[in-house]
Amino acid sequence: MANLGIESVLVAGRGPAACGVVQACERLGVKAVAVHSEAERSARHVRLADDAVLLGPAPASESYLAVDRIVEAARRSGVTAVLPVPPALAGNARLAAAVLDAGLVWVGPDPDVLERLGGDGVEPASERGLLAWVTEEGLRFPTPVSRDRAAGIARVSWTPEERTSVPAAAGRLAEVGWRGLVTVGIAPDGELAEVAAGFSLDMAVLERAHGVDAVELALRSAAGPRAEGRPGSREWQAAVAVQLRSTLPPGTEGRITGRLPGTGRRRTAGPEEVVAVSGYERGDRLDGWYDALLATVSAAAPDTATAARAASRALTEVADVGVPHDGPEVCAVLGRLAEGSAVPSA
Repeated sequence: MANLGIESVLVAGRGPAACGVVQACERLGVKAVAVHSEAERSARHVRLADDAVLLGPAPASESYLAVDRIVEAARRSGVTAVLPVPPALAGNARLAAAVLDAGLVWVGPDPDVLERLGGDGVEPASERGLLAWVTEEGLRFPTPVSRDRAAGIARVSWTPEERTSVPAAAGRLAEVGWRGLVTVGIAPDGELAEVAAGFSLDMAVLERAHGVDAVELALRSAAGPRAEGRPGSREWQAAVAVQLRSTLPPGTEGRITGRLPGTGRRRTAGPEEVVAVSGYERGDRLDGWYDALLATVSAAAPDTATAARAASRALTEVADVGVPHDGPEVCAVLGRLAEGSAVPSA
């Protein structure tokens, strides 16, 4: 087990991404304290965590996105660090500054760097992008990524067959002080279109491609010299990541009655590796207040087509889960990737 120099973190987020972070903390021997609104006292990310703290009422602006409430929750819980999950929090310079002012460790880039480069907290949506872990030495595990929105609001990301060079602007992120995980969008002219911190869907592509743990990388950057050893990795592979979403109308509640992909355990079938993380289990309520992301599935294989087929199998195994979802649309995108066809943009 890695000695990361950080013993406990407040996991600021919810849904499948927060579940994945909590599970990673357990693997790493780091105590994870979840946060929740009044509407999600028994949510899966709360059940998985070692402890949990109430933030406030159901509206995200009064709970999950409320800077003062998050910092106060961290103080009450006694953690040493705050680990923001979604880009909306990880890219929030005000939150980063407040955490540091409270004498806590901020697991992400410094506030001044966020203010200049990633303070809007928007997850990159460009068709081309780059993922990396930024250290003092520069970019590590640089991973080109392509994105498709043909499945509507569902995200599908993958490693392109041709590995492109790293844009010069991305190579300078270390020079301007960015540390930790980064997701960037690349404009048609090759320049950076967006820069974001946090655990975007794309970060699962980096994890599968290099066999690394994104939470471990983020904690290592925050711990600095206190972190011992080096992160383990393996030879690069092609990777695909997708999101499974409920298609219930906004504001409509539902209930999960079937099995979702997402034990969080790595599943290997021949040369393929599949990781699924769900935000819900059978019997859980889908609250109408929040984004209805059900699960994420990512896969690694020797080539993109094989990885796409592996991810598709994990989704096609999903039967009736009690709420409508966009699994068929996502599988159609994966089917085109599996055939090696160009995937149309929405």
